[in-house]
Amino acid sequence: MASVLLEARTGPGVVTLTLNRPAVRNALDSELVGMMSDRLEKLAEDPTLRALVLQGSGDTFSSGADLATMRLMADASPDENLDDARRLLSLIAKLNQFPVPTLARVQGPAFGGALGLIAACDIALAASSARFALSEVRLGLAPAIISPYLARAMGYRNLRRYMLTGELFDAEAARRMGLIQIVAPAEGLEAALAEVLGELLKGGPEAIRAAKVLIRRLQPAFQDEIRLADETLALLARLRASPEGREGLSAFLEKRRPTWRASAHEPE
Repeated sequence: MASVLLEARTGPGVVTLTLNRPAVRNALDSELVGMMSDRLEKLAEDPTLRALVLQGSGDTFSSGADLATMRLMADASPDENLDDARRLLSLIAKLNQFPVPTLARVQGPAFGGALGLIAACDIALAASSARFALSEVRLGLAPAIISPYLARAMGYRNLRRYMLTGELFDAEAARRMGLIQIVAPAEGLEAALAEVLGELLKGGPEAIRAAKVLIRRLQPAFQDEIRLADETLALLARLRASPEGREGLSAFLEKRRPTWRASAHEPE
């Protein structure tokens, strides 16, 4: 059975991690989240590492949280629910604090929690055909854990719109907002990634690691992050177990409209 996470040395000092659940659009289940978290922890200790690339297999970067898993967690105890949410928060925090440059290579759609992974990377490149959405509200949920990272990456005003509407936006819109920095045709994405990696590798390894520490210190106060983490974890756990969250996830898995979208004339 193929691993849900592939790892490869793709250049001198460069490691590529590939989300490898293409049958479910690289959805983030507990196994994948745990494996990614463990690998980031170990790779952070590698003194020869100079850059980390994150990508998805197949034609999707990631559809975000695994909804079947989330539906199960809606029936779990409050402590189990919090522990599950905490694992995703820990993964994104480790990616955000990674000691060498991180690059997200977004070759296809990215939804929900996947945007948190992108926002936690230093540099994000996307194919011009990529599409994005914070679709949680359409499932009776909210992008709680990833919201602080998204606010910094795409701006508070933009986040207000897309968090509330759940609508799709394209790669150029993502670039204008700052979530994505480089957009290239799908056939040119690999060349664009190679060019950025080439620029990164021109820097002194220790200087770049020091710059990463400085970047971390320039972010909002650590105590604020702890407070936000507690609040977002509690919010996600509550919404998952709420009647609306249960209905939204059930409706999605059963391929029907949730009860709050009962009007037959409502546009999709």
